[in-house]
Amino acid sequence: MKTLIVTTVAMTALFAACNSKKESNTAATDVATADTTITLPAPYATKSTQHFSNVIGWPQGKTPQAPAGFAVTEYVSGLASPRWIYVAPNGDIFVAEANTERKGVKQAIKNIAVGQSNSERSAPSANRITLLRDTNKDGKPEVKETFLGGLNQPFGMLVLGDHFYVANTDGIWQYPYKAGQSKMSSPGKKILNLPAGGYNNHWTRNLLASPDGKKIYVSVGSGSNVGEHGMDNEVRRANILEINPDGSGERIFASGLRNPVGMDWQPENKTLYTAVNERDELGDELVPDYLTSVKEGAFYGWPYSYYGQNEDPRRKGERPDLVKKTVVPDVPLGSHTASLGLAFYDETAFPEKYRNGAFVGQHGSWNRSTFSGYKVVFVPFANGKPGKPEDFLTGFITAGNDKDVYGRPVGVTVAPDGALLVADDAAGRIWRVVASK
Repeated sequence: MKTLIVTTVAMTALFAACNSKKESNTAATDVATADTTITLPAPYATKSTQHFSNVIGWPQGKTPQAPAGFAVTEYVSGLASPRWIYVAPNGDIFVAEANTERKGVKQAIKNIAVGQSNSERSAPSANRITLLRDTNKDGKPEVKETFLGGLNQPFGMLVLGDHFYVANTDGIWQYPYKAGQSKMSSPGKKILNLPAGGYNNHWTRNLLASPDGKKIYVSVGSGSNVGEHGMDNEVRRANILEINPDGSGERIFASGLRNPVGMDWQPENKTLYTAVNERDELGDELVPDYLTSVKEGAFYGWPYSYYGQNEDPRRKGERPDLVKKTVVPDVPLGSHTASLGLAFYDETAFPEKYRNGAFVGQHGSWNRSTFSGYKVVFVPFANGKPGKPEDFLTGFITAGNDKDVYGRPVGVTVAPDGALLVADDAAGRIWRVVASK
């Protein structure tokens, strides 16, 4: 796969070229979604802007802010870029610690060009999975130890039967597993190769078992922003793949999903949903990230169109057949929010309105003049249908400041006791949100 190396001068020239395309400035577009109609501006209605966050860490005693009736505490700290959290069937909690890996000066330039924050550029990837176990059932893990190391940018994790699965950036590994074990001592085997790396943070590969355990779904983000390296470099990418538990039988379940990181089953109707991180460089308000149900065989637009049949001017006229069949996503989540984490609330500890709804971790913008994301939002569901998103966990951006942030939320999951756990990779910790008694 070709690697994109962009200098600051080249990136500035690219933005200037994009912003000069006056012929693309057509009228705004109204798009009907599951619960609302949104108005999308024309491409390049505003300039494409680089606005990076500076992570300063959390001051002593300060936490993110949840709505009234909830309490936020630190669950664990001292982690190295905890991006994803997985709860095993026995209640053990596994954390994937990994980040974008630097590969010399050229890679560092690339990372800056495509929006890596200071924290993501400063440290090598830990490439491990850490086990957390709350033996006292007091909301704090008494056990914190490396479960599996020496990995290659691990992200998705899964326990299925007597196997533990890990999705590295370049493939899926399967290990023999017994519930309750504290360390992986057996060698695993690679059951599926995957295309490695990718634009910005598109190296993440997630895993989700089907409700009956007979299939595994694998998310693979695009290798570029909008196919600029050629579509021959996007084979098996921007998809949700479906495989058998032994790695065989691969097929594309859904396509045109630029970076479908979070995946989960809606509890009421067992419909697959994903949170998708959309494309850059079309202006402040394009393109909205989204939460959507995933229809088997459906195409969601990337790279030829966005948010339905709105043709991307950079791919104009190339695939009108695919533009025509593009499915409109269900819930817009804001442009450049980096909506990555996804977990449906399937416990009973939170108030009734939260049950069966979706929490989405928004890692935060870099390609927008003012910050967007840097929070966890909640999407209520009624009778299996999504409503409008609302803020749930905020306070990651420093007050009155357009540069500094305390941390960046990403992976979210529901603990066995009904608490919401939120991975803050930039701050190296996990937050715990509970309903106040």
